[in-house]
Amino acid sequence: METPHLLAFFALLLSFLYCPCTGLHASAHEQQLFLSLNSSCSSCSCSSSEFSLREYVARRAKDASLARWMKKIRREIHENPELAYEEFETSALVRRELDRLGVAYRWPTAGTGVVATVGSGSPPFVALRADMDALPIQEMVEWEHKSKVDGKMHACGHDAHVAMLLGAAKVLQEVRDHLQGTVVLIFQPAEESGRGAKDMIQGGALENVEAIFGLHLVHRYPIGVVASRPGEFLAGCGSFNARIKGKGGHAAIPHLSIDPILAASTAVISLQNIVSREVDPLDSQVVSVAMIQGGTAFNVIPNTATIGGTFRAFSKKSFYGLGERIEEVIKAQAVVHRCSAEVDLEGNGHPSIPPTVNDERIYKHVHRVSTEIVGEENTVLSPSFTGSEDFAFYLDKVPGSFLLLGIRNEKVGSVYPPHSPYYSIDEDVLSIGAAIHAAFALSYISDSTRTVNLVC
Repeated sequence: METPHLLAFFALLLSFLYCPCTGLHASAHEQQLFLSLNSSCSSCSCSSSEFSLREYVARRAKDASLARWMKKIRREIHENPELAYEEFETSALVRRELDRLGVAYRWPTAGTGVVATVGSGSPPFVALRADMDALPIQEMVEWEHKSKVDGKMHACGHDAHVAMLLGAAKVLQEVRDHLQGTVVLIFQPAEESGRGAKDMIQGGALENVEAIFGLHLVHRYPIGVVASRPGEFLAGCGSFNARIKGKGGHAAIPHLSIDPILAASTAVISLQNIVSREVDPLDSQVVSVAMIQGGTAFNVIPNTATIGGTFRAFSKKSFYGLGERIEEVIKAQAVVHRCSAEVDLEGNGHPSIPPTVNDERIYKHVHRVSTEIVGEENTVLSPSFTGSEDFAFYLDKVPGSFLLLGIRNEKVGSVYPPHSPYYSIDEDVLSIGAAIHAAFALSYISDSTRTVNLVC
């Protein structure tokens, strides 16, 4: 962050930690805040605008003691990484902390997932989501809290996502009696497998929910920078696996065989023509063949050959149309060369993930809240990315918005991309993420309630 904004932030924090009207520090002043959120402080001239519920939540999320608490949680999770649908200890940690906070929850959902609620138990319902799973990567970062599990690492920031959502839960629980609605906290397994969100939805995680918010840490932006965009944001991700069947034989007499290698080769070339010759250049799409397998000997034409890869697109129409066209091309090229083909569009065990499309209304809401937390200069319009996120499954069901939160800081080594064995984060981001989560939920409920009252 730029120096002027840091100075403004510390001035704001100081005003919270010490009230000049009463001479009380925040810990002693908190009860007065709770009792006078909608009126003037009974013991001083502080107005309701100065100590509103929204201001309290934003400031509390950045409190030093809360930051230390979130760091401790994040480090405990980091030391004990668990892969998709194996997040038993992580789930237990989440439930342990929710129990200590007095937050109600349902468990298990989707095997290891947890769905908690804070607030009145009545509408409006707004959801916040964090993913919990780690990756099958050997950590190469040497630090005090390095992964204790060989071959497993939190190399995508999900440990921090959980810590930030628990931080938001702690802040929101402190003001639960003033929430005129319900915040649903979704602790989701298996984002890396592409199945977790879908399974959480099937388990009822979105019951009654009318809006949802999520974020992901990225090294692309400096620490504290928020990036998102309305509409099409992240590409849908599909995979394909095709088995082309011919007739094997000796390579010296190819006319007595039906060569699946030739059919596979022409299919690979023809697939490249979809994007280059059939797609509008302004409609970004990707088709990549990443696997070819066939034959075991230099002089034997095999019976079968397989090809596989991935495809990406930003609109749902383009995404699903692209998958259909891939299947058509492979089967047609197989027929041309007297072969047959079976095409699996859920190839390699990875499900198709639809494009992440931010609802414009919720995006504007998130943008406003983010600007209040990090400042206008640290809130940027992101380009679209061809990476994908299973948060898209939630957005298929309810309006919502997803954003990227920067962690880049050369001084602490937070420069490596996700899925790198050297991946690390600047833990100062935890307070920012918790603040955005909590402030969005509170602001959404407040605005929804105000709208209902105006209509009435």
